[in-house]
Amino acid sequence: MTQDDCLVFIVDDDQRICEALCELLAARGLASVAFNSIVDYLAFPRRDLPGCLILDVELPDINGLEFQKQTDHEQHPPIIFITGHGDIPSSVRAIQRGAVDFLTKPFSETELMKSIHTAIDRDCGARLERAELVTLRHRLSSLTSRERQVLPLVISGLLNKQAAAELGISEVTLQIHRSKIMHKMQAASLADLVRIAERLQVPVTHSRRAGTSSK
Repeated sequence: MTQDDCLVFIVDDDQRICEALCELLAARGLASVAFNSIVDYLAFPRRDLPGCLILDVELPDINGLEFQKQTDHEQHPPIIFITGHGDIPSSVRAIQRGAVDFLTKPFSETELMKSIHTAIDRDCGARLERAELVTLRHRLSSLTSRERQVLPLVISGLLNKQAAAELGISEVTLQIHRSKIMHKMQAASLADLVRIAERLQVPVTHSRRAGTSSK
């Protein structure tokens, strides 16, 4: 990755740590910006780039672990905690809440860079998944109200005649709706449509047996 590909945020109340980390990352070809408090970090106008947040645990305004607990993970990049007073319970909680790593000062450059690249890769993956989900939701919104009724029946595994009977329409009409759904959702197969529906959390409300609802 290069300076233009990502951005590493650093929040530490020790200015010397901030400067040292910025110099290290610059030498590795990574852009970074440092802050001495969470307030300053939150006030910074962030570019829409993948990255990570190197976050000190003990800060003057809010504890780093508390910030992680309160924050919306989609609004902030993956976190790498750094601390001079690490303990196992804190590290376990941080990792369980999604932190990439919990490094105790002094840590090695190798440890830090490995964690940074892992965090950036994770952020890139999450961004791609969110973008794909937006596309799928847009496709779902293009379905008519009747097609939205047909979709759960199709992915539930009902036969065409069973789904048609459920809606009180002819089997031919059901097949037309099904074909349009496949086209609009850009599904290559029924299995593909089922996977798409799972990502969109479309409910499966029927079993293959006609007239039977799954609870």
